[in-house]
Amino acid sequence: MKTIALILTGFVALEHIGFLVLEMFLWNTPTGHKVFKLKPEFAEQTATLAANQGLYNGFLAAGIFWALFQGNSANQIFFLSCVLIAGLYGAYSASFNILYLQALPALIALIFVFLSQK
Repeated sequence: MKTIALILTGFVALEHIGFLVLEMFLWNTPTGHKVFKLKPEFAEQTATLAANQGLYNGFLAAGIFWALFQGNSANQIFFLSCVLIAGLYGAYSASFNILYLQALPALIALIFVFLSQK
């Protein structure tokens, strides 16, 4: 159970590294336009905001990796909870797909982290 929790938690961290790359470096490229369904003009206007958002995703990934390397399940729970809350808010405020891409993986990892503690 603990191995599955570690793998799922690592997956969430890697996902956020991917979000960082997409938002900070690929936002204003054809790849970013396609992934986020953006018009080039809008992408240009919002590139700074997207980069800031990507930085926050990087901080979430760093926190999750830090918790994994520490072997500290309390910190894993904290950072996975942050991702879950951000995903729920993103699904509410931006795109319902965020529920499946961000919140659900965090929730599943969180459940396995809790189960691995017993």
